[in-house]
Amino acid sequence: MINWPNVTVAAQLAPPPGPEELKRSKCVLGLIPVVYYSALLCVGVPVNVLTAVVLSRLACRTQKTLYYYLLAVTGSDILTQLFIIFVGFLLETAVFHREVPALLLQAVSAAEFAANHASIWSTVPLTVDRYVALCHPLLHRQISYPERARRVIAAVLALSLASGVPFFWWSDVWRSSRAPSALDAALIWTHVVLIYFLPCSIFLVLNSLIVRTLRASHRQQRGPRARRLGKTTAMLLAITSAFSVLWAPRTAVVIYHLYGSSVHLDWRVHLAYDLSNMLAMLNTAVNFFLYCFVSRPFRETVRAVLLLPWAPGARCQRGALRRQPAPAHASVSSLCSGKYKRPPRPPPLSPLHPSDL
Repeated sequence: MINWPNVTVAAQLAPPPGPEELKRSKCVLGLIPVVYYSALLCVGVPVNVLTAVVLSRLACRTQKTLYYYLLAVTGSDILTQLFIIFVGFLLETAVFHREVPALLLQAVSAAEFAANHASIWSTVPLTVDRYVALCHPLLHRQISYPERARRVIAAVLALSLASGVPFFWWSDVWRSSRAPSALDAALIWTHVVLIYFLPCSIFLVLNSLIVRTLRASHRQQRGPRARRLGKTTAMLLAITSAFSVLWAPRTAVVIYHLYGSSVHLDWRVHLAYDLSNMLAMLNTAVNFFLYCFVSRPFRETVRAVLLLPWAPGARCQRGALRRQPAPAHASVSSLCSGKYKRPPRPPPLSPLHPSDL
């Protein structure tokens, strides 16, 4: 990102600077990436933590698998921000650029790719779940429940962690002056297939089927249910579309680095790689705003988390709950807790006098 060499590694190798080093591209952005990633980290981590709290409340309240999958996406985004933005871009580049050994750089690289894969592939079960819910609702009632969702999420995270191991041998495009080798080409193509082409193909196919089914449903029925399904689909389309748009430039630049000019030698490719990375990392902080824009339950839960008990809206809501009568299906625990008031008992009947007969 910034032209700061790893002095520890250079001191171990200690080769004289050759013509390739003299032609090394410069970072024309200067300190802009450091300022950008610092701001993104300061905004993105609190926003994602708030999103995790809100989704946890919704998941516990509704027991819907949708919120469990969204919670997995949010947790993966937090890991991506910590490993890639904080450790990768800020600590390695701006703080420890003179002290990091090569082995630690490679280990951090594997962790970064694992977090990146988890952030992207956590959206795939969400897309599959929405497709089954809209296109095969009876099957969705049978197979979609929180325990299964947690097992699917655990499997995705385990596979993402395993998929990051081969990238221990990923070549640092900012520091490596040699031409990409066969191993570099294999890792680059594996990377772009795993993080872009394969998930985007799944998103395109399933989202197309969802939109077609939703249009057919709207022709047959009108009402609140159709609008609710439309909002859920809009949330899914917003998440997948934002990913496809924000990650497309980085995918193109990585492929051009492999077959065209090198990031290490061409300052224009270096600039494009820096900008595409900044754009791709923006994807880890935009989901909160997409949820707020699309989902009314999410906005209401955010308001309940942020406004705290002394807010006027919360007091009015609690007063309404106190005044409303107990439903017929209210449990004894809810009645005793004070949430509902028991209706007054009728007065006892007086015994009949013989003169009344």
